[in-house]
Amino acid sequence: MILKDNILNLLWDYLLRVFSFDPESPLLFTQFQFWAFFAIVFIGFSFIVSPRGRWVPSLRNFYLLLVSWLFYYKTSGWFLGLLVLVTCTDYCIARGIFACRTSHPWRARLLVGLSVMIDLGILCYFKYSYFVADMVNQLFGTQISVSNWAAEWGNRMIGSPVWSVDRIILPVGISFYTFQVISYTVDVYRGLIAPVRSILDFGFYVSFFPQLVAGPIVKASDFVPQLYRRYFLSRRQFGLAVFWILNGLVKKIVLSDYLAVNFIDRVFANPQFFTGFENLMALFTYSLQVYADFSGYTDIAIGLSLLMGFHLPMNFNSPYKATNCSNFWKRWHISLSRWLQTYLYIPLGGNRNVTGATYFWILVITLFTLILSGSMLIAVVVVTILLLTIWTAWRRPSKRRHIYANLNAMITMVLGGLWHGASCNFMVWGGLNGVGMIVFKFWRDMSPLRRALISSLLLVLILALRFPQYWGQAFAFSAPGMGLLNILLAFMLFITLSAWIRFFIIHSPLSIIHDPLSHAWGIAVTFTFITFTRLFFRSGSNLDPAVANETAWRIATQIVARIGSIWQGNIATISMAHWRVFLLFALGMVIHWLPERLKRTYRLSFAMLPLPVIYLAVLVAVFVVYQFVTAEMQPFIYFQF
Repeated sequence: MILKDNILNLLWDYLLRVFSFDPESPLLFTQFQFWAFFAIVFIGFSFIVSPRGRWVPSLRNFYLLLVSWLFYYKTSGWFLGLLVLVTCTDYCIARGIFACRTSHPWRARLLVGLSVMIDLGILCYFKYSYFVADMVNQLFGTQISVSNWAAEWGNRMIGSPVWSVDRIILPVGISFYTFQVISYTVDVYRGLIAPVRSILDFGFYVSFFPQLVAGPIVKASDFVPQLYRRYFLSRRQFGLAVFWILNGLVKKIVLSDYLAVNFIDRVFANPQFFTGFENLMALFTYSLQVYADFSGYTDIAIGLSLLMGFHLPMNFNSPYKATNCSNFWKRWHISLSRWLQTYLYIPLGGNRNVTGATYFWILVITLFTLILSGSMLIAVVVVTILLLTIWTAWRRPSKRRHIYANLNAMITMVLGGLWHGASCNFMVWGGLNGVGMIVFKFWRDMSPLRRALISSLLLVLILALRFPQYWGQAFAFSAPGMGLLNILLAFMLFITLSAWIRFFIIHSPLSIIHDPLSHAWGIAVTFTFITFTRLFFRSGSNLDPAVANETAWRIATQIVARIGSIWQGNIATISMAHWRVFLLFALGMVIHWLPERLKRTYRLSFAMLPLPVIYLAVLVAVFVVYQFVTAEMQPFIYFQF
């Protein structure tokens, strides 16, 4: 009897640990606990969708809803209540929109506005409170402090200090599920979909656990119809699902975590303690790390969803094969790019017009520029450029659509950067990507000779700033400023030499090799540009929102100063010291640049292997991955968004 009681107590304690929230041990795809959790979930799922039983989609959806809520609770604790709140409000509002969409369009528009206001209001409170307070304090010299009144209110409601009131904690995945519920209400308003049949079905759409905390962002019009389809998993789909899961685990643990723990995190923690070459390589390896980390999560999410009969959209398409910035954003975080295009860029006016919202965001971005730079002169220059752009569009109708498209694209990229994180670094990162897209459009329309001449002129201007003593000038630059000039000088020297080489190749018997050289050159320039923009992305990541702006800017300026200074040490010696990291980086890039046809071939070949061979491959992959597991499990980078 005593033995039986002890066993029951042990079992009860274990169940309490399984179903309780432990902030030090969230459910991650890279942990054994998650795979034990998924195995139990999938066994229960198999009974519900068994071909011998009666097909009841609402039962499957309800089961996966409960599982998804448990998963989110294990990941974020009582923030599950916030997810349930958003689910209830948007479900009710969407039904109201559908009821009056044709009879009272103005009511439907008001309800859409209410939904967006609630969703973005919650997102802004948790994600941007410190950012906005910091901007206001810098602009007006105030001392506004952020108070976690939501935690205070919650503690009063339940009469117990459950939540900490010291600081606002960002709920995991709030940016992703906020965009999903907005897409649902807007798609209902546009008549693209009808409201789901029950709030349980809608809750499942919002909280489907494989993609809940880091995407891909699923549009309602793509996912809702799948809620009512009969479960089907073919032999080939099973093989593909296993491939995507293994592929994602290898990307995350073998590539991303190893590069981060053994090199990147060390450099970004103390960039001044490393040479300029090491800082530069940290940037390039970070480009591979963030891709392997985020696309690895997406691969696992796609594989898990496929096992349960759901198809998630492709979120990455070899982005470092892009030959320009516009093409890069068609390959990178595709679900976010399409969301921004559908629900932000087009409502702003797209490539046809500008709206009141365009002018509003121009004013806001200009204000941020003033705060960032601390210079009224820079703000005046920015405003002047914008006003001249708008005046040119008004005076020259033939150029109007191109100018409007560039303005709206720039606003979209800046706001897309701000979606990623609440610091000025993310705005700078988004703005630089917008500039890259616009510059490419102008570069694309130039003749080869004009490209060479303009790049030469820009090179001369940078030289004049870099070496003022030869021009009779007396500019004084700080170490980061001089470092930035050195980086720009090296980049423009590469662009100028390449432009002249391409010009002479076109007008020589070697013109036959122009196209492949041009393609390779485009990839190299784009990858280099994207890598340097990631300086601001990485510097602003994984920071306490209360100090994100100051810390991120300090790290970014230190890295710029180190890369742009005279490099100390022997590059060959440094490379040998980090040879494992650099070799893994090179191997990862080679695999990334493999032809898509080859990747599709080995993916499908794996899927059609005999089941015993697939099981053996799983065991081998798990063994290899285990060798790279770090002492402290690294969370997915996009969990912070």
